[in-house]
Amino acid sequence: MSIYKKILVAVDLSEDAKCLLQRASEFAEKFTAELTLIHVVQPLVVDVGYDLAASIPQDIDLSLVDRAEKFLTFLKADVARQDVACFVKVGSIKGEILTLAKEQQADLIIIGTHGRHGVALLLGSNAGAVLHGTPCDVLAVRVGMEAHS
Repeated sequence: MSIYKKILVAVDLSEDAKCLLQRASEFAEKFTAELTLIHVVQPLVVDVGYDLAASIPQDIDLSLVDRAEKFLTFLKADVARQDVACFVKVGSIKGEILTLAKEQQADLIIIGTHGRHGVALLLGSNAGAVLHGTPCDVLAVRVGMEAHS
């Protein structure tokens, strides 16, 4: 019996996503697990007469979502198997990842981390936020310059 059956991979739109998906694909193959990708577009906060309101104008929303969908399609074709499901969500990174993890019944979330130190570490990160909010395992893969040294 496999430990992991459903793996959710949270990616940004950087070159680091390719490295992250390669690692996730290795896990999926090893455990014969389903692989799902998610990218979250965060709402822009705009100042409307001293009141802060979270909103994305529709044209920006469509542009960012379209860009993310194209990137995930490219990433999937370049790195992973074709049976990878892809989702682009708009909202809070932590909230959308955790919601999809529950909906997909994921037993592992793979997310990239830049290995911040000092104040940045104390303030938290997306990887840390997901780690502290999920009932399933989380694998934080070091990406960026620190990953290659």
